[in-house]
Amino acid sequence: MNSRTAMADAVLNLGLLIEAEELAPYLGHEKLRIIDLCRRSVYEQLHIPQAVHVKPSLLVRQEEQATGLLPDQAGLEALIRHLNISPDHHVVAYDDEGGAWAGRLIWNLHCLGFENTSLLNGGIHAWLGAGLPTSSDAGTAPPVENLVSVNLKYKNQYHTSYDQLLEKVSQNAVQVWDCRTEDEYTGLRLAARRGGHVPGARHFEWSTALNRENHLKLHPLERTQQRLEQLGFNMNEPVVVYCQSHHRSGLAYILGRLLGWNIQAYDGAWSEWGNRLDSPVITGELPS
Repeated sequence: MNSRTAMADAVLNLGLLIEAEELAPYLGHEKLRIIDLCRRSVYEQLHIPQAVHVKPSLLVRQEEQATGLLPDQAGLEALIRHLNISPDHHVVAYDDEGGAWAGRLIWNLHCLGFENTSLLNGGIHAWLGAGLPTSSDAGTAPPVENLVSVNLKYKNQYHTSYDQLLEKVSQNAVQVWDCRTEDEYTGLRLAARRGGHVPGARHFEWSTALNRENHLKLHPLERTQQRLEQLGFNMNEPVVVYCQSHHRSGLAYILGRLLGWNIQAYDGAWSEWGNRLDSPVITGELPS
């Protein structure tokens, strides 16, 4: 048995965040599913060998006032069929933007109780930066018989709804993390009927955690945690994160998990909160 065959037969033991150099030896592992969430044009030009491309539209359900909701049962079943994964598989997700769409996919899977997941730190940029092989061939795999079942009994551990968040906010009983831009947070930039932020929400833009000088990899987690604590967050208390459509907050969710935070995502996000005319909204400058 050669070393590559031995690696393919090995048990996958990958953390929630992995480096390109950690993933490379596992290429070809029968239980590894690499998922590419880059722009289609990027995927068609180059991607990690055997990676399966997923359109972001497969990750969300759109309603009139909310554009990033968790898909319904049928939508989630379609996603699982496209991913072609069994409970024994391990999913490694990556994108070309620092991890937001990849994080959103991982959140979707966590809501189903599927936790065999990893985010590739830096995505395709880090992979290319490491000089690792790429392919332009569409990734395919034999159909899996025992697909992951769509069971939403785990959803509430990682998900919160408008009504649930509103109740907690009205009682000042939850920390809220707004990871949009400063202009969105203050209401200067309007992306819904109303601008501003959820009452009590603290602002820490998702991309602040990315190192643009190092292939869009995450800054050291200690640095990000320190910044969050300086803003007044308590890492020992639960937090709810949101953006406009639970796209950018896909990475924020992963950051929370990596920091050991009890974190939920509000998938209705500002597209729901800001479009409703009955939701409480705060506008104005960032606190000094």
